[in-house]
Amino acid sequence: MTKRDPFEIGGQVVKAGARETVDVPVSTLSDHTPVSLAVHVIHGRRPGPVLFVSAAIHGDEVIGVEIVRRLLRAAPLKGMAGTLLAVPIVNGFGFHNHSRYLPDRRDLNRCFPGGAEGSMASRLAHIFMEEVVRRADVGIDLHSAAIHRTNLPQIRLTPGNERLKSLGEAFGAPVMMTSKLREGSLRLAAEDEGVDVLLYEGGEALRFDELAVRAGVSGCLRVMRRLGMIGAKGVPKRRSVPVVANTSHWYRAPVGGVFRGYKAIGDAVEPGTVLGAVSDPMGQTDREVICEEMGIVIGRSNMPAVYEGEALFHIAATPRAEHAAEGAAAYMDAAPLYDEDEII
Repeated sequence: MTKRDPFEIGGQVVKAGARETVDVPVSTLSDHTPVSLAVHVIHGRRPGPVLFVSAAIHGDEVIGVEIVRRLLRAAPLKGMAGTLLAVPIVNGFGFHNHSRYLPDRRDLNRCFPGGAEGSMASRLAHIFMEEVVRRADVGIDLHSAAIHRTNLPQIRLTPGNERLKSLGEAFGAPVMMTSKLREGSLRLAAEDEGVDVLLYEGGEALRFDELAVRAGVSGCLRVMRRLGMIGAKGVPKRRSVPVVANTSHWYRAPVGGVFRGYKAIGDAVEPGTVLGAVSDPMGQTDREVICEEMGIVIGRSNMPAVYEGEALFHIAATPRAEHAAEGAAAYMDAAPLYDEDEII
């Protein structure tokens, strides 16, 4: 077998068959503390695609950090083909401050592809594009809901991208949503470079959610299997065929007050389903939030105190709501990924 060339990143060389953590310089804090982008590289002996898996582009979305940690400990990666670039924390500034944003209050996921001479967010986006994205063939970007909300495990797809649809089906989250590309997003910048990116959503900001973590780890492994990077041994089987939804709708608080949610993420709903209610603190008024479509709850608020117009329930419209709900429930009974003895 022809010896594979080493992989170069951040000025360092990773030999075929090796794994290394490479610290790519990013910036220096005001107290002279260096800031770097940590990229864990697994460079297989056998040829194959280059996959990046990234998390915490929004610094408070910590679910992805745990998904990457478990993925890197997964036994199926032993003897892997191709190259995995795992970046558990892209936005280190926000991660340390428990914040979605960077210190300059910019959303990193609206600053791609960035530039070497731009703002702090722009420079970080530029470094991530240069050192990670442009070296890859495909990517998985891990996210969660914003603070005080939670999301059902789901995949966001670029409309009309058949390759991503195939990879999304392999990932096996209960729901796949078609979602248009947003200006300044990593997905748009990556696809402009010919790198397709699956966007995973699950759980909530600043919290670990075992359902979302298990779905994320097993999904990443199944994508690697579909790409031919790993074998079938140790890769969890897909529990159901994902339901594809092309539209979704947020149901909002009709008035301000105390919110009580009657439906959880993963629940199937239909026209007339009472999702929840908002009452005044004295209990004199009570306004129900009523669903108007067949679908599944893919996101909801966790805040009891709400303002008028605040987003409460995110419903993905699909006639196969019961099927999607069964797929979501299947993850609840899954064994943890991975045990401590399943380490490379």
